[in-house]
Amino acid sequence: MKKVIARFSVVFAAIVVGLTLVYLLAFLGDKSSGPAENLLNSLNRSVFELEEEYILKHKSESRAQRLKWLGASLRNKDSLQSLNRFLLGAYDHRVDISLQPILDLEDSLRTTFPLIHIYTAWGSKKEQRFPAEKVRAITTLGSIPVITWEPWLNDFTGGENQGIPTGQDPNKGGLKRIVVGKYDTYIRQWAEEAKDSGVTLLLRLGHEMNDPYRYPWGPQNNQPEDYIAAWKHVVGIFRELKADNVIWIWAPHLAYGELEAFFPGADWVDWISTGTLNYGTVAPWSQWWSFEEIFGKHYPELESYQKPILIAEFGSLSVGGNRSEWYGAALKNFKTRFPMVKSLLLFHHGNDNSTTYQSLDWTIQRDQEVLDTLRKYLPEILEK
Repeated sequence: MKKVIARFSVVFAAIVVGLTLVYLLAFLGDKSSGPAENLLNSLNRSVFELEEEYILKHKSESRAQRLKWLGASLRNKDSLQSLNRFLLGAYDHRVDISLQPILDLEDSLRTTFPLIHIYTAWGSKKEQRFPAEKVRAITTLGSIPVITWEPWLNDFTGGENQGIPTGQDPNKGGLKRIVVGKYDTYIRQWAEEAKDSGVTLLLRLGHEMNDPYRYPWGPQNNQPEDYIAAWKHVVGIFRELKADNVIWIWAPHLAYGELEAFFPGADWVDWISTGTLNYGTVAPWSQWWSFEEIFGKHYPELESYQKPILIAEFGSLSVGGNRSEWYGAALKNFKTRFPMVKSLLLFHHGNDNSTTYQSLDWTIQRDQEVLDTLRKYLPEILEK
C-alpha cells in the first residue's frame, strides 16, 4: 500500500508541474522567452527529475546489475565497438513523456534493453536542442541512447534561413546550405552538448536519404553528392570539437537502392543501419512482405561494407497476415543468417501517422502470440 501511495504522490506532483507548464505557456504566449523560458525549462526538467527519481529508485539497481556487462561501453565508445554481445533495444512514442513504457515493454518480454532509441529533428524549438535530459535519464538507467537526428530545415526561426526567397521551402537544396555553414551554430551547440554528456551516443543522421518520397533531405531535393558533403561537414564539426563519444550511423532505405551513391566513405561511418517495417496490406502501396524480402535479400550488400549493422526499426503490423509467424521467421537462426547484425531495435509506436493518413499501431504488448514468439527466439539471439 505504501508503494502505491508513493507512486501516486510522484505522479500527482508531475501532473501539477505539467499543468503549471501549460498554464504559464498559455499566459505568457509569445513572451515566453528569456527568463520566462528559463523558468519553463526548469519546470520541464522538474517533471523529468520527478519521474527519474521514482523510476531510478525502484529500477536502476536491479537494472544496472543486469546490464553490468555494458558498463564500460556506456562511457567508452571503443569498448562498445569491440563488444561481442548482441544489443537489443526499442523505441516507444511515449518516451517523450516518460521512460516507463520502455521498462514496461522490457517486463513484457522478460529482458532488459541495452539500447533505448529516441528521435529528434533539427530546428530552433526547445525540443530540437540536444536532448540532454533524455540522455541523462537513459544512461542513468544503464542503457546507451540511440538518437535519430533528422535535418528538417524549415523549423529554424533565426538567421539560418536568411536569403531564401519568400515562399521557398528551406529544405529545397537544403543540404548545400548545411555544407556552406548556414547551420553551424546549431550543429556546434549540439556537438558541445553531446561531448559534455560524457557517454557513448549512437547518432543516426539523416536516415533514408535515398528515399525520394519521405524526407526532405532525400533525392527529390538534393543530389547524392550533397548528402555526402553535408554528412562530412557535420561529422567534421563534431571531430573538430572533440565530440569523440559519438558513433555515426549511416541508414539508407533498402528498397530504393543506389546505396553506394550516398555512402560517405568508410572513414566517415562507424555503423550501418536500416529499418525493416512490414506494413502489411494497410495501404494501397503496401503488401505483406516477409523479413527476408524486406531485409534478408539485401543483407549481402550491407555486409559488404564490413561495418556493424543495426536494424533500427523492427516491426510488423497485423493487417494482412500472421505477424506472430512474421516475427518467428525473422528471428529463427538469426545470428547464423545475419552475423554482421549487432543490434535490433523494436519499433513500438502506438500512434504512427508519419506514412499514412491513418494512425498505425505497431505495439505488441497486447498481442500474446507475438510476445510468446519473441520470448522464444530473443534468448537465442542474446546469448553470448
